[in-house]
Amino acid sequence: MADMAESVERAYPHVARWVKTDGWIEIGSGDYHSSFVRALDEGGMVWEGAASYPSLDAALRALDTALHDWLHEQEGEV
Repeated sequence: MADMAESVERAYPHVARWVKTDGWIEIGSGDYHSSFVRALDEGGMVWEGAASYPSLDAALRALDTALHDWLHEQEGEV
């Protein structure tokens, strides 16, 4: 299980950082969301992606890129 966690952290480092220190993510479609993947913090929605993606990996890659950009913009971090 630890190997899997390390693999996920290597593949999506900004998502890993986000859920460890800044907020949480939601994945999935629903009646109340127009996006498939979202990043939130205590202040609310930070980012929401497209309504669908060709794969879960594509959704997580988009989220990781968006969180990289957001963290850089907000905190000067990458």
